[in-house]
Amino acid sequence: MAHALALAARGLGRTWPNPAVGCVILQGGRIVGRGWTQPGGRPHAERMALDQAGPLARGGTAYVTLEPCAHHGRTPPCADALVAAGVARVVSALTDPDPRVSGQGHARLRAAGIAVTEGLMAAQARALNAGFLSRVTLGRPMVTLKLAMSVDGRIANAAGESRWITGPQARRAVHAMRATHDAVMAGIGTVLADDPDLRVRDLGVSHQPLRIVLDTHLRLPPGSRLACSAGETPVWVCHGPAADPAALAGTGVRLVPCAERGGRIHLKDVLQALGREGLTRIFCEGGGTVAAALVEGGLADRLVTFHAGHAFGAGGTPGLAALAAVPLDPAPFVLDRASAVGPDVLAEWSRAYLRP
Repeated sequence: MAHALALAARGLGRTWPNPAVGCVILQGGRIVGRGWTQPGGRPHAERMALDQAGPLARGGTAYVTLEPCAHHGRTPPCADALVAAGVARVVSALTDPDPRVSGQGHARLRAAGIAVTEGLMAAQARALNAGFLSRVTLGRPMVTLKLAMSVDGRIANAAGESRWITGPQARRAVHAMRATHDAVMAGIGTVLADDPDLRVRDLGVSHQPLRIVLDTHLRLPPGSRLACSAGETPVWVCHGPAADPAALAGTGVRLVPCAERGGRIHLKDVLQALGREGLTRIFCEGGGTVAAALVEGGLADRLVTFHAGHAFGAGGTPGLAALAAVPLDPAPFVLDRASAVGPDVLAEWSRAYLRP
């Protein structure tokens, strides 16, 4: 199962709206087939592993990180494929909460006489597929909030300079993190200040995440790097209901209307809209205002912080804008790991419900 989970991780950022699943088939203690969900969500992991195993799957054991599907979509049900291949046993990590499956895959296997074991390494599987589970159960994608700051928590000095606070190793790590998410998101303030590209660079990846801009009043300049490259890598702009779309006409940018609250785009409605579109994992690189709104609204599921050896003092721009009173106990985030990345320090935090 650990191997199947490692295979599943290869699909993160590429399989939405489907989950990233891994499958390993054993025959006589030897791996005869393995697979993971392919880009775009198909073929599924089970289908790949069965095709690799061929006749050796008969009488074997399949380890799958998520309950095999039981519904007809663009491909036939994986539960039926396992039955047809004649596997003797299926070991799964999680029951699929999708109402089209939700125990029916396991039931179909058992009805065919296949032994089914559930729950092996379930916590690790939940952490891996937290984005898919969030979309299905909460209607919104999982959000990873990234902050690159000085040692005193500033994202810019008193003169507004912010490039570059962290070193090249940290920036490379950020690009690797982008690649494991369905989309990279930033607020219009950051976009206007930095004119970012938000794509993955210098890693040789074969895909790019979507790029999302939170832009209540549609201030994204048609000549910005994002708008000018929308024909190459999709750009979605989430905006308020009263915004005028004329300025971005013909750029290829996709407009996503969302609700407003207090003159700002309503982040919970934004995430619900993105969930309806099938997105499961969002990597947010917004400024302090967006970061504070996500934390205050309980919408940041993971927190990634890079601290560099600068001290900017009270005149610098804080990584988080003002928050309402936050209770000290319990802590909203729990430290998963911390490490040195070049001259900087990386800390990765998650909500308790995501921890394996």
